[in-house]
Amino acid sequence: MKDIMKRNYKILLLTLLLAFASCSFTTKSFEGDDKDRTLIKIVTYLLSEFHFSPQEINDDFSKEVFDSYLNQLDPLKRYFYASDIKEFEKYKTKLDDQLKAYDVTFFNLTHDRLLKRIEESKAIYKDVLTKPFDFDLAEEYSTDYENLSYVTSKKEMEERWRKQLKFSTIANYDELITQQENDDENPKKTNQELEVEARETTLNSLDELFFYIDGRQRKELFAVYLNSITREFDPHTTYLEPEDKDRFEVAMSGNFEGIGARLQPKGEATIVNEIISGGPAWRQKGLEVGDQILKVKQEDEDEAVNIVGMRLGDAIKHIKGPKGTNVTLTLKKVDGSIEDITITRDVVVIEETYAKSSIVEKDGKKFGVINLPSFYLNFEDHKKRNAASDMKLEIERLKEQGIEGIVVDLRNNGGGSLPVVVDLAGLFIKEGPIVQVKTTGEPKEVLKDRDRSIVWDGPLVIMVNENSASASEILAAAMQDYKRAVVIGSKQTFGKGTVQTYQDLNRFVRNNTSGSLGAFKYTIQKYYRVNGGSVQLEGVKSDVVVPNRGSYLNFGERNFENHLAYDKIDAADYDVWGNYFDYDATIARSNERMTNSKQLKLIDDNAKWIKKMRDRDTFSLKYDDYKLALEKNEDEAKRFDKISDYQSNLTFSSLPYELRIMEQDSALKDRRANWHANLSKDIYIEEALNVLNDIKMTYAIKTKVATTVKE
Repeated sequence: MKDIMKRNYKILLLTLLLAFASCSFTTKSFEGDDKDRTLIKIVTYLLSEFHFSPQEINDDFSKEVFDSYLNQLDPLKRYFYASDIKEFEKYKTKLDDQLKAYDVTFFNLTHDRLLKRIEESKAIYKDVLTKPFDFDLAEEYSTDYENLSYVTSKKEMEERWRKQLKFSTIANYDELITQQENDDENPKKTNQELEVEARETTLNSLDELFFYIDGRQRKELFAVYLNSITREFDPHTTYLEPEDKDRFEVAMSGNFEGIGARLQPKGEATIVNEIISGGPAWRQKGLEVGDQILKVKQEDEDEAVNIVGMRLGDAIKHIKGPKGTNVTLTLKKVDGSIEDITITRDVVVIEETYAKSSIVEKDGKKFGVINLPSFYLNFEDHKKRNAASDMKLEIERLKEQGIEGIVVDLRNNGGGSLPVVVDLAGLFIKEGPIVQVKTTGEPKEVLKDRDRSIVWDGPLVIMVNENSASASEILAAAMQDYKRAVVIGSKQTFGKGTVQTYQDLNRFVRNNTSGSLGAFKYTIQKYYRVNGGSVQLEGVKSDVVVPNRGSYLNFGERNFENHLAYDKIDAADYDVWGNYFDYDATIARSNERMTNSKQLKLIDDNAKWIKKMRDRDTFSLKYDDYKLALEKNEDEAKRFDKISDYQSNLTFSSLPYELRIMEQDSALKDRRANWHANLSKDIYIEEALNVLNDIKMTYAIKTKVATTVKE
């Protein structure tokens, strides 16, 4: 009772803070330091009162923030000097005091200094690239930036840039030599001419990079500072500046209001990179990939806004807009002509965000494969489309086609909504606990499936890898604990056993005229399997472990700094599934197939080779030595070409409802054809179907035996 009262008191404090902030900034416009102080005030309050594991903000905390922040500002150590760091260090144990006073002095100092050093770096790289590189000189370049010291003079800085630029240029130089060796039509260039061309390529790349860097605004760099603070609490507590907030919400909901085109910067230009199938631009048919958008005019404005030279984020703000409004774009077409087109904005649905399914036949049986990219949810309206409702619909459609087993593919699914995964897991069991959650100082809460209906009660396989995280791990763990499904994949999943909540920070300020404050995502709970174990750090260990190309790389929660610890709580009250197949025998058969697979042995060897390549951090800048090492790596890599040549005898097809849509949507048809082609080359999917077949066989035998005994 005392813990509940404490929690209610915290909620009351948050309500008071909201009211206080709203009153304080009701009519106030704020920018720069005022806005930064407001963000610090709100974020530090939320951290101290509501984070799962609040920390004491003291001198030790200050030191950690200091090191993390500077490392993010200048990870390659090619901007700041040792003298800058020495000047900054007088704040190393004072950042905690500045946070408590909502003081941004340290940020302002580092921000201004960084801008100054970036301007100096432009002059350095441009000067370095006016001089030829000597590729006959024996010298090396190290990519071990973590152990690199800060330079003490301009001469050292120029030398650091020279080596970095030479490292970039030697790759361009080699590519040009290779192209020329394979070109029998054009006249040959000398090595000196190729070296000049290679430097020009490096210069163009740096110019594009610094055009992007120059376009960064103060608020983006302040977000770096703020996240150096928040991530000291845990890796998933994050401030999202306004553009990141918008992207996060689109990723979670799978839709937005706009014209339905993906854009990319190219120098000062904004180029159309993709037309989203089914969107307004796709229906209007005037916008094409490769078009450059020059101007944007709103329907209620007389003048168009010139977006040439504008940072991409700002250009997108002019182009996006509410459903039903018109926007006129002035385009420079690929052929050089200038054209105006008007598009009526609408809700744009990103179909690839959502669940999709396919049918495949194996050994005379028909199975279904469902790919789920995330556990998506519409933040504004939870009754709208979500992963659980879509999964239910896909299962029902598959059942209409007479499928006998289902593979749910959660590979690279980074998670999503906690309530959605509880609902989704309930599609496969009658009722019972799905996951347990724990808030600091409070009793555990058991989240249950209370719907006694079962949408699919047949054979089930869950596929995971190292990047299956959070909600994916909840589903895989629940199905494993219930012995409802066989989990196939990497040795363990990501290992993210925490729950975050999402706060739109704009609700803290009423009548804000200075633009969005962004959002804050912070950890409020840890979650636990129904058997009481946490997936934090440990992940979900697959029943059938299959190697992949990332098997030996450092993936997962345990490789993040400041991760929360692994622990256990009491198990929930649950009953395992009704033993509808021989769980251990099925897993043993699959493991035997994996052990005897030459393809998987080759993939495992490839994973070890990739690890070796990733660990390398010293490279020769003498071309003959560089080329020799490159050729050796290429020769080693050739033996892994057979991995991509693998082809099963399986044929995958879309469901009838999608085939009807494809008659009008060629882009969807192409995407599904590509997906199906990849599935037919996917040895992991093939093994998942083998397991379904095994389950189906043992299930049939058990059913037959039970029927005979009964008779």
